[in-house]
Amino acid sequence: MGLHKILKIVAAILGVAALVLAGIVWSKNDALQSGEASAGIVDNFILLALVVLGIVIVLVLVFVLKGLFTGNAKNALIGIGAFLIVIGISFALSSGVETPLKDGGVLSANGSRWVEAGIKAFYILAATAIGIMVFSGVKKLIK
Repeated sequence: MGLHKILKIVAAILGVAALVLAGIVWSKNDALQSGEASAGIVDNFILLALVVLGIVIVLVLVFVLKGLFTGNAKNALIGIGAFLIVIGISFALSSGVETPLKDGGVLSANGSRWVEAGIKAFYILAATAIGIMVFSGVKKLIK
């Protein structure tokens, strides 16, 4: 059986499970709004989300490793290098401040700097992706 068929079957099973859980939630909508429902319904959705996340992570790792070994490793290394450069630039532009947390703990200056670097890296990567999509769309319109 091909991998594509297996993935379609897994997606169908997870879809049916999500529909069943959604039906349970919709049938208990009044109880959820009044706060009488148990947390079991929400726990089931969280478990389903974790299962889907685990499957996605495993599949991404499998296909990335498969692509690295069968394809052009040079392009992959260029992409990894570019990502590390973005992380480095984000970290260099970040500053850290000790921050008190709600639970009474303290986030260190270094931890705060890494959080800020992650946010800045996200913005840089998102802006780059949007720019590339706009450029591609304009290029297609011109042709």
